[in-house]
Amino acid sequence: MPNEAMNLKKRRSRLVALFALLQTLVLAGIAISYYAVGWYGQDIRIRTVPVDPRDLLYGDYVTLAYDINTVTPAMWKGSDRQVKRGDAVYVVVKPGADGVYEPVAAYDAKPPVGAGEVTLKARALYTWDNRYEGGFRVSYGIEKYYVPENTGKELEEKAAQLIVHVKVAPWGQAKIEGLEDATS
Repeated sequence: MPNEAMNLKKRRSRLVALFALLQTLVLAGIAISYYAVGWYGQDIRIRTVPVDPRDLLYGDYVTLAYDINTVTPAMWKGSDRQVKRGDAVYVVVKPGADGVYEPVAAYDAKPPVGAGEVTLKARALYTWDNRYEGGFRVSYGIEKYYVPENTGKELEEKAAQLIVHVKVAPWGQAKIEGLEDATS
């Protein structure tokens, strides 16, 4: 009997250690995936459009919206299934004549891309609405950009002239690298 209790205690200890190791690996994976965007991501530039901020309690940040936030019916190349709020959407962008990336297609599964094209992973916000030319809006997770204190208001006033430098990882995750004034 004492041997059985000892074996049970050892097994529990191993399970607890294994569980702790798994939790550590998951957290490390999340952190590494963020930094991996910077290491392996491709640089792209996208144009912003003005947005009226709704909440100023989180410190100084700029709320950004992009030309590529709207998916029109002409761009949709995914399945016939209606996109619902929260669904993953993969938007393919490629550089325009001025080097700023523009949307060319959107899918409900990650598509193969051609030379010079990049796939951004997004989430559907508002679906198939006439306000968006019969299309829908998506969020890339890069719609807020935190800035040094007392500089947010100035940047929001210039939002229509900003170009955002974004790194996009091969798996579609994006992060903002910086802002550029397009008028300069």
